[in-house]
Amino acid sequence: MGSFSIWHWLIVLAIIVLIFGTKKLRNLGTDLGGAVKGFKDGMKSESDKSADGEQTAQAKGEIPPKTGATYEAEVKKEAAKS
Repeated sequence: MGSFSIWHWLIVLAIIVLIFGTKKLRNLGTDLGGAVKGFKDGMKSESDKSADGEQTAQAKGEIPPKTGATYEAEVKKEAAKS
């Protein structure tokens, strides 16, 4: 009653191959693999860009180094001009 046996999965696989054909399944696998690889490369390049950008900005003095200091400030809302 739990999971399917190997024979059930082989029959399902045979039906899928008959419906779609091996060429479409191969193309689908290639496209899916390319999409996953592109996603991984994009995530890696984004993390590299953000790390490089932060180090460059700190070197220029635009961003103070992280020291763990806490700053207190007050925000005032300007009155709307009519």
